[in-house]
Amino acid sequence: MAEAADFQGMSPSPARRWLRRTGTLFAGVPLLAGLLQMPAVAPAAASTGSAARSATDAGPVSVSVNSLTPSLPGEGDTVTVSGTVTNTGKQAVTDAHVGLRVGPLLNTRSGIDSVTRDGDDIQGAIGPEIDDKYAQKYTELTPGVSQRFSLSVPVDELNLGKNGVYQVAVALSGQTAAQPWEQTLGVRRTLLPWQPDEADTKTSTTFLWPLVSTVHTTAETGSNEQQTPVLRDDDLAKEISPGGRLDRMVTLGKNLDVTWVIDPDLLASVDAMTESYEVQGEGDTTTPGGHQETAKRWLADVQSAVKGKEVVALPFGDPDLASLAHNGTSVTGSLSHLKEATDVVVNTVEPILHVKPATDFAWPVNGAVDPSVIKVATSAGADKVIARSDSFRETGDLSYTPSAARPIGGGTTAVVADSRLSTVFQGDMTKASTSTLAVQRFLAQSLTLSLQTSRQRGVVVAPQRTPTASQAQTMAEALKAVQDGNWSEPEDLTAVAKAEPDPAATTEVPAASSYPSSLRRQELPRSAFEQIARTQDKLDKFKVILSDPSRVVTPFGRALNRGMSVSWRGRISEAATYRSGVEAYLDGLLDQVKLIEKSETKLSGRSATIPVTVQNNLVQGVENLTLRLTSTNPTRLEIGGDAYQEQPVAVSGGHSQSVKFTTSANANGRATVIAQLYTQDGQKYGEPVTFDVKVTEITATVMLVIGGGVLLLVLAGFRMYTQRKRAAVREVREQNRAEDEGNDDPQNPDAPAERPAEKPENGPETKKPEAGSGTDGPKQPSDPVPDTEPETADPSGTGERVDR
Repeated sequence: MAEAADFQGMSPSPARRWLRRTGTLFAGVPLLAGLLQMPAVAPAAASTGSAARSATDAGPVSVSVNSLTPSLPGEGDTVTVSGTVTNTGKQAVTDAHVGLRVGPLLNTRSGIDSVTRDGDDIQGAIGPEIDDKYAQKYTELTPGVSQRFSLSVPVDELNLGKNGVYQVAVALSGQTAAQPWEQTLGVRRTLLPWQPDEADTKTSTTFLWPLVSTVHTTAETGSNEQQTPVLRDDDLAKEISPGGRLDRMVTLGKNLDVTWVIDPDLLASVDAMTESYEVQGEGDTTTPGGHQETAKRWLADVQSAVKGKEVVALPFGDPDLASLAHNGTSVTGSLSHLKEATDVVVNTVEPILHVKPATDFAWPVNGAVDPSVIKVATSAGADKVIARSDSFRETGDLSYTPSAARPIGGGTTAVVADSRLSTVFQGDMTKASTSTLAVQRFLAQSLTLSLQTSRQRGVVVAPQRTPTASQAQTMAEALKAVQDGNWSEPEDLTAVAKAEPDPAATTEVPAASSYPSSLRRQELPRSAFEQIARTQDKLDKFKVILSDPSRVVTPFGRALNRGMSVSWRGRISEAATYRSGVEAYLDGLLDQVKLIEKSETKLSGRSATIPVTVQNNLVQGVENLTLRLTSTNPTRLEIGGDAYQEQPVAVSGGHSQSVKFTTSANANGRATVIAQLYTQDGQKYGEPVTFDVKVTEITATVMLVIGGGVLLLVLAGFRMYTQRKRAAVREVREQNRAEDEGNDDPQNPDAPAERPAEKPENGPETKKPEAGSGTDGPKQPSDPVPDTEPETADPSGTGERVDR
């Protein structure tokens, strides 16, 4: 025991030293010579020490089985087991060898579980070693160093008996300086199914092959005619690219007899990528997507893979039925989203894949159900619910696993998937050892299940929704081996669901208290469904005013479906961010149709017209809107002869419209007016615009005063006009007179001008004509007399007529 403790890096205690000495003493007592032979004393003591170390001791050497071929051997085959051995202790192992050992037949499924759980326990039974000629030897295993091994043994040498599953162990034996005798220092157990002949009754096996992803598409679309979609990220392109997760699912699944289970949202998102699309960047920026050819190739591969196969379509976005049942049913309208997600399935899947999918299946997370989950799952039209046996447990004393179909009342069938087969492929399958063991476990459980009874049964395998590429590879290897085996045959999910149920199987739906608490903690909260309902209310208000509602209803409706997706489990904060983004984007669109703010308006007089402007910044027209202008003080200011007036509004995309309202004032002062848009059903739309109207009443006296003032202004203007005209005429005559005087004496310009004529008393001022001033020379007695006197610029006398 002390040496064993030393090997593990522990200091031997005084008690252990005492036990070691006591053991040595007893080994030398002659009375025990007949019972114990000396060569066996040390190993016996070592075995006792090992048992004291741990109930399940992995030993100082780690054995890893990375390959077992063929995974399902037949007569005449040679089984090859390969892997590595690693010295994880602190002492070198010498004189070591790796050998193959075959254990007893495992008759129960729980026995297989035990072998898997304690696969490296050196204390457990591992059976005798096959002939050492098949062993691989090592002179020394240095601490921390790994060595490869490969053991090939004919099936005939394994001494396999009747059909069933056998435990096969790869064990490393050797010795250390502290324990210088041969002992088992490391082991790795695996499982070897043995069914060389065709079974009389084969089990029908349905394997669900899920094509499901996380949420990638937003509610946002471009303003162009094609409504260019916007993706949250470019991760979907990675998944469908060669070698990506979804690419591997399609490549592997097309060669298998499986039932394809597809989320229509995945197909719609990839289909959108075949044309122009955008990817969200930092802030409000987007960048053009460039994986159109990848998307086209992947969809073509899916079309080819599902041809002639059964396709089951989940509701759009793969809604979380359990979250909806536990937290969403109390929120008005939540179930209607599930119905919409179901209704759009056929029109989404069939045009893309050219196959008609089955839409009457519901698949809760991990197949966990309770009465509320069943009720929600069937509320949208599904009458078959895929459950799992670790939730829908058998309560009877059946000695075998019953068929999957269970009638649970109300015309609903629970299709109960086998939990052991469905959960085998969880975990890290990138390690060859883990993947190999998973394949052997799957085969072992499937064969053992088949051997339980001669009854014809249908078994369903429902793996995790989003297997990794390595998990998909392992699933494909296991399924291909089963389908090549002699005890199972593939079957469609619909056929298994319609098969005759086992009358002894449990049909009672588990109580709500049995629902796994670990799954409840991952559910979407009630607040998530409240936010979805709030966004839907806004969408309902918005769509009724649009000339083409489908441009908004479709992208937002599908985004709300995605907001309650199963893929948000364990990502609650990220889910909240997505839902908030959808609501915020809708709020932004709603705000594109609004009333323009107004400043204070002055109203002079008893009546006037007040304009209110409606702005539409959307790319499409709006209609079915009513603009109401309301006076908060109708005794002072009436609108349209009442407290308020309404007028219909229709505005084309990218334009504004001014709506005019007739008002009448009853008193002076300030009145507050509220403008508000309404939808046809009387719901308020957008924010109101409030402004003041200042009323100033105009009386008759004021009108007379204003009129008199205007008249005085007109008369003053006329007087100024006549005075300016007279001044202009006077100036012209003065110039003419000066010119005439200059013409009388051209040689003597300084000669005095002739005196003006005498002004007759009480007569107008006149001027004598000068001799020779006329054009016809001096006046003669026979010259005609003019009808009027020459005009003068002098002021007119009283009563004088002025020609103009």
